[in-house]
Amino acid sequence: MRRTKRTGTRPELALRSALHRRGLRFLVDHTPPGTNRRRRVDILLRGPRVAVFVDGCFWHSCPLHGHLPQANRTWWRLKLRGIRLRDQDTDATLTTAGWLVLRVWEHEDPEAAAERIHELARRRPRARRSR
Repeated sequence: MRRTKRTGTRPELALRSALHRRGLRFLVDHTPPGTNRRRRVDILLRGPRVAVFVDGCFWHSCPLHGHLPQANRTWWRLKLRGIRLRDQDTDATLTTAGWLVLRVWEHEDPEAAAERIHELARRRPRARRSR
């Protein structure tokens, strides 16, 4: 598990490139303002307050591609369940703080996902900066 990349994965880089081509500017691997949690967002669009997570199919239990390893099934079941619960808690915390939370599966087409994110970000009101 130590070799698993936390940020800068191939699907994440592809999505970031697609978003950048659409003119969106964002922060990478950042904690959203207004939250004091130890959770970090993969792609953070501060103006429209959009938090994007690029979820791996194995680690986040994709309904299409997620699987349970044969060895240590009980341990993996608990581990993956804990990750799903943490994701739900993160989504609830960010939503309560006024963020739109979007999750993109690693198997999704990055261009289609970027277009969806771009459209949603365009429709959201810009966050006001406090001085």
